[in-house]
Amino acid sequence: MQVFFVWYSSAAIYLTLYLIAMGDNDNRIFQNLHDLYKHLGIPTALIDPETDFTIFNLNDALKDVLPYKSPSLRVNYFVFNFVKNGIGRYGVDEQRFDLSPGTVYFTNPGHFRVYEWENTDEVYLITLSEAFLKENIHANIFEEFPFLLAETFPGRRLSPEVFAEFERIYLQIHREYLQRSPFRKRIIANLFVVLLLKIKEHFWLDYNPIYEGNRSSLIVKNFKLLLEKHYRQLGEGKATQPYRVQDYADAQSLHPNYLSNVIKAKTGKSIGVWIAEKTVAEAKSLLRNSNISIKEIAYRLGFTESAHFSNHFKKHTNISPAAYRNEHHTVQS
Repeated sequence: MQVFFVWYSSAAIYLTLYLIAMGDNDNRIFQNLHDLYKHLGIPTALIDPETDFTIFNLNDALKDVLPYKSPSLRVNYFVFNFVKNGIGRYGVDEQRFDLSPGTVYFTNPGHFRVYEWENTDEVYLITLSEAFLKENIHANIFEEFPFLLAETFPGRRLSPEVFAEFERIYLQIHREYLQRSPFRKRIIANLFVVLLLKIKEHFWLDYNPIYEGNRSSLIVKNFKLLLEKHYRQLGEGKATQPYRVQDYADAQSLHPNYLSNVIKAKTGKSIGVWIAEKTVAEAKSLLRNSNISIKEIAYRLGFTESAHFSNHFKKHTNISPAAYRNEHHTVQS
């Protein structure tokens, strides 16, 4: 069988230990899995930098270097972990949680994360980006699954019967990931929706966002929800101007400087960066999934000139809007 995830080499292990020795926190934000794995010294020849989805058994990477502690990094992707048989801990910002057999947890982009493992006999890890979710599932993914924006999610230990339900799904995702089918991404995306529905069924029916943590966590969550909702309205033509920082602050009765400080401290990204990234994400969705002209897309997203929009899009993606649409357009005229 072809193995799509590449195991650690000795050089990679030494590089990782060196990164740990450098200091507790690395402030870099990695924009895709390819860059992150390259930074950690993991061979990237078989990692598609455009896909931003990977799944593997953690034991394949760590079994020869246990006990293991990762460097603390900010990462710009979602992490889902399924611990059938393993012992460890993970940290999100200043919080720490234990991992034991039967545990499921996930984290979302923007946080400092650190992992410690004593045993990884059977631990499956899924990592993916927001772009993968929106481009391969649907643009309004957070409306159906709002828990993905949760600021923190302490790992939960499941009964063997319930964990087996998750195991069947993630193992099927892993099998599809190892294949080279032309429908691979669509199959994986649809299976991942099933996984999200199972999380929603078993974890989130009684979810209370106020329980997530302190006031800062609630501020971040409300900002993310409003950002997502407003850009969806812009894309649909139901709003005419992008919000300013003042608008996001007014929505929570906060001073804009205070909101800016909280967002930067909790996520590692300024509000300006969040807005710029969301603008590009919404532009991609419209270019891919609609027949709206590029001029109209630029207008909807607050650009007075198409050229300004094109420059902004190319700056963040290294491709023009027209070229992106030619490569990814899915809607028939």
